[in-house]
Amino acid sequence: MEQTEDEGYHKLDHQLCFPLYAASRLVTKCYQPVLDELGLTYPQYLVLMVLWESDAVNLSRLSERLKLQSNTLTPLLKRMEELGLLTRQRSKQDERSIIIALTEKGKSLKSEVPRLQQQLMDIGISKEEAIQLKGLLTKMINYISG
Repeated sequence: MEQTEDEGYHKLDHQLCFPLYAASRLVTKCYQPVLDELGLTYPQYLVLMVLWESDAVNLSRLSERLKLQSNTLTPLLKRMEELGLLTRQRSKQDERSIIIALTEKGKSLKSEVPRLQQQLMDIGISKEEAIQLKGLLTKMINYISG
């Protein structure tokens, strides 16, 4: 994506990063009313989504899935543990590994996913466009994260 100064590389409207940033903020804002009702933040919701796939996962796998450093996840997980949504325990097989597991309370919130998804039904693009966009973003994320 090479541009010369005359082509406006310094202009906000010509940046790829700005629409990604703005869309991320606005999509997260769409979820906010339901998340507020549930007492969750968006990052907490993302942690729950990973755990709903497998009930328990080690910290390094969770970090990998969410593209977050473990030192960023630790306070988030601590708060979720205080809320009774998950547990954190050292693995019996490998003391260095921390296993994150859902509690019954954490599992029960899975029933709210359709309500959360309903918040994003009308974002101005078709289902096909949404699938295409997700594919392109996933391709970009995979490339950048190596």
